Amino acid sequence: MTKKNIVFDFGGVLVDWNPRYLYNDLFDDKTEMEEFLSNVCTNEWNVQQDAGRSLAEATELLIEQFPEHQDMIKRYYDDWKVMLKDEIPENTALLEPLSKKYKLFGLTNWSGETFPYAKERFPFFNKYFEGIVVSGDEKMIKPNKEIFWLLLERYSISAEECVFIDDNLDNVIAAKEIGFDTVHLDNGISLKDSFEQMGIL
Repeated sequence: MTKKNIVFDFGGVLVDWNPRYLYNDLFDDKTEMEEFLSNVCTNEWNVQQDAGRSLAEATELLIEQFPEHQDMIKRYYDDWKVMLKDEIPENTALLEPLSKKYKLFGLTNWSGETFPYAKERFPFFNKYFEGIVVSGDEKMIKPNKEIFWLLLERYSISAEECVFIDDNLDNVIAAKEIGFDTVHLDNGISLKDSFEQMGIL
């Protein structure tokens, strides 16, 4: 079926986000930093904010659990902007040519409280995207298929007419099961090359 729409994940695809950009400067010992990110401010904890839990509640819960790390825990969202380093230029450069041939959409696991900063900082979000679904606003999260169905219904598009790009394999598998063509943007994969191979560019 002819493709009409390109659906982008954002973190790791269009923007470079990593808590290490903050904590590298806060920890003298990198082993301690990795232990902190593995055991205290974990990815699993952060994902709950992407699913709609408030930053204040998340911070409070973690400080109750790890009071000895209170200062470092508070820095996670107090200085969250430092974690959002920059756009990924080789991928964002594709948005303009793609937008001339396709409608572009976003489907992102992101806190509804922090995404507005990213949207303000990076003009391409407002310039090229027909619509964006943010998990934290919807209280549902990839790879749950409900959020994919929400995107399709909200913008009256069909999965078979979409290409979905994500760096998370579980999300890619979920999209493929619904009917999307997909690109798993794993390490070393060129999005431009992938699009050219698919005939998108």
